Amino acid sequence: MMKALLKEARPTQWSKNLLVFAAPGALGVLNQWEPLWKSIVVFVAFSLVASGTYYWNDIKDVAQDRLHPKKKFRPIASGQIPLGVARVVGTCLLVGGPVLAMWVRPQAGAVLALYAVLTLGYSTRLKHVPLLDLAIVSSGFVLRAMAGAAATMTPMSNWFVLCVTFGSFFIVTGKRFAELLELGESAGQTRASLKSYTLDFLRQLLVISCTATVLSYCLWAFENATNNDEIIPLHGVSIVPMVLALFRYLMVLEKGGGGAPEEVFMRDRTIQVYGLIWVVIYGLAVYVN
Repeated sequence: MMKALLKEARPTQWSKNLLVFAAPGALGVLNQWEPLWKSIVVFVAFSLVASGTYYWNDIKDVAQDRLHPKKKFRPIASGQIPLGVARVVGTCLLVGGPVLAMWVRPQAGAVLALYAVLTLGYSTRLKHVPLLDLAIVSSGFVLRAMAGAAATMTPMSNWFVLCVTFGSFFIVTGKRFAELLELGESAGQTRASLKSYTLDFLRQLLVISCTATVLSYCLWAFENATNNDEIIPLHGVSIVPMVLALFRYLMVLEKGGGGAPEEVFMRDRTIQVYGLIWVVIYGLAVYVN
């Protein structure tokens, strides 16, 4: 059962929690020990609470997941983990995450607790409300960045917050678009909110959120360049790989991929190359330039 318990925790999803490093990393303080270890602890804490929400989400959706061509193989839906065991483990993870983060800094623990409450609300009811379901899932990414900032007492630029917000909305909308494209008319049986969406509507949301992400990132990059009195405009140059990565993801969506964004990012070599180029350029801008 241990293998099933770990699988249900979805360790492949923990890569999302790397966003806790975003705020301190953007300000160039991760080369200092205190912000680094605090960020690592909050990353672990967020992984715990996120796994707890996955448990409870699958507990609530067990009937619908059994009708889904892929989700029916999840440990809870397939019966590998009894519902009673899943409830105990899920609860322990939900409580343990905020407690661990609170040990680093109370504000960080409060952010994780808010994430847990919102996600539980999403799992029980709000996931069925069109648009609100997208907003709540997107807010989870913003809260990850906020948790890292709170733990390290790192200020967050307004443009940074907007970039993370719209970027998250873009990714979540892409996931819904891919699900609707793959499942067609039967999509509403596995996710009720999909009954209210059409591919054309979701395409419009993708375009709007992608445009807003690019615009807010550009303004954030230019703001950082001005604040740092850059000689070489590396913050501005970092816009190029970032935009190309977004466009590549749009291309993947139109070809029928994107139902599991984390799998796209782990397997698509083009996106990985753009991401690596961005990391190098931005890293030079913050820590060298």
